[in-house]
Amino acid sequence: MGNIIYNALKTPDGTLIQSKHRHDYVTHMDANGKEYMIDGGLDYVRCSANGDEEHLTVTLDDSHEIVREACSWGTYGPKGDQPLTYKKLCDMDTDHIQGVLGNVKNINPAIKSAMQIELVYRNDNAV
Repeated sequence: MGNIIYNALKTPDGTLIQSKHRHDYVTHMDANGKEYMIDGGLDYVRCSANGDEEHLTVTLDDSHEIVREACSWGTYGPKGDQPLTYKKLCDMDTDHIQGVLGNVKNINPAIKSAMQIELVYRNDNAV
């Protein structure tokens, strides 16, 4: 599975667990007594297989409407002095996306592609 931009699963009790980076091993003990896990961030998907979880991994192969809702970017605010928050691609200002693309050197290639496609999407759809 290549070009991952979101790596998560939902457990039967409705808990959403997400792995944001390589070796970001996240677990949850569900109300049903089973343990669920996800790992790999945007590099690979490794997860529990209890059979009752919902896999929510999104890649660039999904429609852009899904990608723009799932893809997120961590930000410390315009001046870098605010607590870390994550903004969905669809909620980022165009100037923010352009700033990331112009100034961030080690951006994940899939995230970079999603941002570039988002700019074209906004232009084509007057968003």
